Amino acid sequence: MNNLWGDSLSGFWSAWIIVITLGTIAISAWLLFANRKTDKKPDIEGKVETTGHAADEIEEYDNPLPRWWFQLYVGTVIFSLGYLLLYPGLGNFAGLLGWSQESQWEQEMARAEERFAPIFAQYQEVPIPELAQDDEAMQVAERIFLNNCAICHGSNAQGGYGFPNLTDDAWLYGGEPENIVATLTNGRNGLMPSWQQLGEENIENVTQYVMSLSGNAEDPARAEQGASVFASVCAACHMPDGTGNQALGAPDLTDDAWLYRRPGQPLGDAIRQTLRNGRNGHMPAQAAYIGEDKVHLVAAYVYSLSQGD
Repeated sequence: MNNLWGDSLSGFWSAWIIVITLGTIAISAWLLFANRKTDKKPDIEGKVETTGHAADEIEEYDNPLPRWWFQLYVGTVIFSLGYLLLYPGLGNFAGLLGWSQESQWEQEMARAEERFAPIFAQYQEVPIPELAQDDEAMQVAERIFLNNCAICHGSNAQGGYGFPNLTDDAWLYGGEPENIVATLTNGRNGLMPSWQQLGEENIENVTQYVMSLSGNAEDPARAEQGASVFASVCAACHMPDGTGNQALGAPDLTDDAWLYRRPGQPLGDAIRQTLRNGRNGHMPAQAAYIGEDKVHLVAAYVYSLSQGD
């Protein structure tokens, strides 16, 4: 209960929880005993008292509860009171056993650390390209990836809208082992400013120019007009030839890997939306979640995904 409300409760809320919990148990038990009937027997004519409820000429007998049911309920009351005494559940009362889910978690983590830390330390000494060829190590890494990374990048690591595909060679910050380790360790923050101030005419021209970089321009005349605007406002990040800058996380615009293009969405619509609204991507640092000893292993797994067979 303390974990739900914080490390500890105020005196009022602790008392409130105690009253509500014990009061509910007490009222339930009172209702059970107050309505228990043990002397209901048929009269000399064999008739049994009814509750007065009837439907389709079928009357409801006013019989006592089955003995086994009554005893079972009494057992649950005893069990609940014993549980509340032994384990934390009544406000700030820690329970006679002194158990808490935090302490149990810490004990389990300590046992896991003692067992697995030497294994991860051994993997840490193996260079990432070599470690990526170790099938057993990659099975371990895959489980860590599925538990921590798949929620964004997908169980197949092929990403989705706003989440990079890790199985191709289109890397925002570089696909070399040291780049992947840096991404996992420190996280990434990508920012594409809005260019709404350019006006719709220029946004359309730049859209056509960006599409032309990958051979998809729909209006060559507008693409030609957008080249000068691109050179003045976009080239600083995406480079004059549009091949991007991994030091900044600026994507390559000459390939067919589009981070913010929904399935089936026309390419032009995706680019216009980006130019109008900008983008703000965030990759959280994973070292704090999975531990620094596992970063090296997961980096090897991610590296292996883009290396093919």
